[in-house]
Amino acid sequence: MNCPRCEGALKIEKYKGIEVDQCDACKGMWLDYEELDELEDTVYDDDEAKASLMLRDLESSIKCPHCEGPMRTFGYRGWSLELDYCPNKHGYWLDAGEAKEVLDLMKQRKKDVNRSMSAEAKFGKFLKSLNSKKFFQNLR
Repeated sequence: MNCPRCEGALKIEKYKGIEVDQCDACKGMWLDYEELDELEDTVYDDDEAKASLMLRDLESSIKCPHCEGPMRTFGYRGWSLELDYCPNKHGYWLDAGEAKEVLDLMKQRKKDVNRSMSAEAKFGKFLKSLNSKKFFQNLR
């Protein structure tokens, strides 16, 4: 398989325990369709809380290294990161540094969800306290 960006040869490498195809020349990486989720799961594995994967589906300038078909670009989970994907579900192309960005964004998402859950729990306790006899006695 050749790199969709620079036509360099892709070679199999391990990244975060996942077997990916990486370009030695431009340092981009090909993730098979399931491997993007596997990459995210190395940091945050709550699929229900990750948010929508694809926003802003646009044409891409590269071709899929598997089927040679045109790829598409999407806004990754509502963040400003744009990734390329094969609409035939062969996989995703991540340019140099984008794998790290995916992991950083998943770390941030995990923090945001945990903070939100903590705030909801505290608010729930507060609401219960409003219904207590002690609260109403303090109002008098």
